This record gives sequence, C-alpha cells and structure tokens, in this order.
Amino acid sequence: MLDLKQYSSLGAALRDALERWPYETCLIEADRERENCRLTYRQFKEAALPLARFLQERGAVSGTRAAIIMTNQSKWLISAYAIFYTGGVLVPLDYKLSAREHIQLLMHSKADVLVVEYYLWRAITEAEGFEGLQVKTVLVTEAPASADLKGALRWEEAKGGGEPEFVERERKDMACIVYSSGTGGRPKGCVLTHENYLEQCVALTSLYPFWPGVRYLSILPTNHAIDFMVGFIGPFTCGAAVVHLRTLRPEFVREAFPRYKITYMALVPMVLKNLEKGLKARFNDLPAHKKFVFNRLVALNRTLTRKRPNLKLSRRLLKQVHDAFGGELRALFVGGAFMDPATLQFFYDLGIQVGNGYGLTEAGTAVTLNDFNPFRADTVGKPLPGMEVKIVNPAADAVGEVAVRSKTVMSYYLDDPEMTAETIVDGWLMTGDLGRIDGMGHLQLFGRAKNMIVTEGGKNIYPEDIESAFEGLPVKELCVFAANFVWPERTMTGEQLIIVIGLETGQRFTEELRADLAERNRRLPDYKRIGGYVLWDREFPRTASLKIKRNILAEEMRQNLQRQEAVVEL
Repeated sequence: MLDLKQYSSLGAALRDALERWPYETCLIEADRERENCRLTYRQFKEAALPLARFLQERGAVSGTRAAIIMTNQSKWLISAYAIFYTGGVLVPLDYKLSAREHIQLLMHSKADVLVVEYYLWRAITEAEGFEGLQVKTVLVTEAPASADLKGALRWEEAKGGGEPEFVERERKDMACIVYSSGTGGRPKGCVLTHENYLEQCVALTSLYPFWPGVRYLSILPTNHAIDFMVGFIGPFTCGAAVVHLRTLRPEFVREAFPRYKITYMALVPMVLKNLEKGLKARFNDLPAHKKFVFNRLVALNRTLTRKRPNLKLSRRLLKQVHDAFGGELRALFVGGAFMDPATLQFFYDLGIQVGNGYGLTEAGTAVTLNDFNPFRADTVGKPLPGMEVKIVNPAADAVGEVAVRSKTVMSYYLDDPEMTAETIVDGWLMTGDLGRIDGMGHLQLFGRAKNMIVTEGGKNIYPEDIESAFEGLPVKELCVFAANFVWPERTMTGEQLIIVIGLETGQRFTEELRADLAERNRRLPDYKRIGGYVLWDREFPRTASLKIKRNILAEEMRQNLQRQEAVVEL
C-alpha cells in the first residue's frame, strides 16, 4: 500500500494510487445478475479527470463544497475523486433522508455543487424550501432524455476540455463535512480533515491490510463513515477492488461472495443477524447424518481455534461453508449498534472472523476493533493504533462515559461552537456512550448515556443491555423503554420497563412466544425485568446504519397508542 504518512491530502494519495496500479481492477458495479461496469484504476482516472476539469470550468476552486446524494455506484466514487482532485470539500449526504432534510443540509453545509440521482433531484425540486436553495451547479445522473432538470445538468455530459489542475491541500484542511444526524432539529456537521482520514486508514489497515487482488463487498451506503473508509479510501490506497451491489436482496448478496471471491465486507448488526438466520436454516435442513458430521466439525474447529483463529485450518474443516462465501473471505466487519455476542461466536465457530468494532462519525470511523488476539465476543475490542480511550466519571461498577483522543477526531461541528465545546473537552471527544475497560484493555459498551434508565432504587439500567437478553426471540425487532419516557411524563426515572415488539408480516403473537418472552425475563435480575410488552405493527424508524431511532419510535407510540390499552402485563 501507499505510505499514507507521506501524504498531505486524500486527493494526493488517491492520485498516486491511480498511477501506481493502472491495470488493476478498482471498481465493479453489479445489479442482481447483471454487471453494470468494471473499471481499472486507469479507466477510473479517465472517467474522473474530465469531470474535475468541468467543475473547475464552472468555478470550483480550493475549498469549494460539493455534496453527493447517491446510492452505491461507480459514479459516487468517480465524483468524490474529482472533487478531491480540485481541492474541494466533500459533503456526503444520506440518500435515504427526505427531500426536505436534503434541502436543510445542503443549505447548512453551504454546498456550491451537488451531484445527485435523478429521482432524488426530482423529489428535491418538488419539496418545500427548494426555491431558497443556493447550489450553483447541480449534476444529475441517469436522467431520462425528456426530463425537465430544473436548471440542473446531466452528469454524463459534464466533461471539460483539457487537463484539470490538481489542487493540493494540507493535512489540517477540511476534507469532508459529514452529518452524524440529519433528521430533525439541529444539524450536526462533523468537519473532518485530510489528516483524520489518512490516520484512520493507517490504523485500520495495520490490523486488516488490503492489497492488489483483495475484493471488498460494499452494501452499506458510501456516505456512511464505515463504507467511505473501508469501501473507498482503504481499498483504493492499497490497489484493491471495491464491488458495489445496487441491490440488497439477500439472495444476490449471498451470490456475490463466490461470484467475486470477496475478501472483506462491512455490515451492520441487523444484516449480520439475518445472515446468521439464513445459515442456521440451511444447517437445520441437512439430513440427520450430515448434520451430525457437520456439528462435530464445528465443535472441532471451535476447540482448535479457541485461543486464536486459524483460517487455513477452518477452510479445510468446513470447506463447504467457506466455499459458499467464495473461499477467499478473511473477515467481516460489524459496527454501528449493539452486536449480540452469541452471533459473533456463531460465525467464529465456523472459522469466519467478524471484526466487531466501535466508532462514531466524530472520531472518523473506528475507535476500537477486535484483533482476535484473543477472540472476545463480549467486547468491541481494543483501541486501534493511535487511539486513546478513557472512562470519565466511572460509577461503582466502573461504567462511565467513553472519551476518545486521537488524530482522527473531527475538528469541530460546522458553525456550532457551543455544541463543539460540549463535545470536545480538553482535546477529548465525549462520545455520550457508556462503557468500561476491562483488565485486558478491551472496551465493553453498555448503551447511550441519554438512554440510561435510573430505577427508584438508584440502579442504572441500559436498554441495550436488557435487549441483549431477548436476542434470538423469534420476532422481527424489539426495543426496551421506560414506560414514563413514552407516556406521558417523558422521564427516565423510577418507572416500569416495557418491551416494544415488532412482528414479521403475518406473524401472530402466540402463547408459545409469550412464554418464551416471560422465561427470558425471569432470568434477569429483578431490577432489570420488564413489566409488560407492546405490540407494534409498523417498521421501527432507523438510521442509515440501521440503529433504532428511539426518540422517534417513542413519539410515534405516544401519538398512536394509549398506555393503559397498549401495555400488556407479562
């Protein structure tokens, strides 16, 4: 890989990568059974530089802010490189937000350039507030020939004449404005520098290296901090390839592993849980004699790899499993929300390493990551190289707020010195997450400080911790609240706990399911037990990384349900 410590900007590192590995494949875009495009590093450069020149002809200069709102595809990365080449500042926005939210963030970021898919642009032009949008240049992808673009230009035709001028940036210069919370209320635009990204890339690749021939499967949105790093910057600065899937249907995700011989993949806990369910269903369908042999092989692999993984051995013992993943898979990465230790152990016993990590946008990407030395399913790993982690104001059980200090921590929140001062204190990023560091230096997480419930007896309860006790319950999704937080006082103290249950389509809440719920509840200490359950027939609202938006879910329940009618005692 490139020695990123020698570079002052992402643009410079990416430019050298395109020159160093011209004939290596860098990008594959697939949609179901069809492959849309396949680019070498040279072809990628040839697609990006005319766009960079076009932007300069339209007035883009060093520091110009350019937003991208797109699903995973090659045009996303081509546009991002063109922006960095011109010395611009990238504003990656979540395509799943509403048009109103897109307008809010475009205005807050003061973006001069917007690259956007046609269907998203059409929604923006029809939304309230569009008339006040001050974006100077809008490039729309995949627009129909007869479409009224409302003053926008076609991305496919945005090609300037001649060579663009490469604009160098310094390490402390702004590289991206990334919104850690785009919905409702106060926008939180994290200003991340070139140094933040370069240092993060060095830290991650020191544990999980990329090289030419490696293939990373990208299913998370590229605007997400995880995929921006391990699905763009990391692979590209190491000569590896990114495989973009433009569908998330499970059967096509499964087929991508053997088809493209995937080496790495990042995903969120919900997707990993679904993958686990699918594998268990297949294993359960095996004939009795094959199931017996298979379970013995899994047990043997578990014993032989108890202290540390042995990928070569696991691939021999459980060849069919590993062949189904393409035979080249080295690790999956998971983060963004609580991960059930039993799921991590399930994959580890199959010889599939899942690097469970912890991070947040304000800290670049990852803060801690499991290094499998030894494997621990109950933690989010140790701090990455260059990361300092401490626990602030620990309670008697050593649990307190997690604070982080490193060269990857953002500079500030855009145009919000007050929130910046609250979040970065004496150089330490106050994460708002509760955790403790064990004797081996591993970080254990317990939930968000703002979600913590205090009982009448003064006990601290973390909803995420209780939810883990109900993992594996055969329902679609679940979430724990203090009932008073929902109805009507909105407090987090001295109150009955409830669990909100979302069922699968057509699923009934049977007596067997109720008995399973009650049995799991009885295993909890008295002060952690739930007092009742609520059945919820809508999708839980979620972030781009599929974390439950607890406040929004509580508000929806408050508006649609009466407590005395909705809560069923357990």
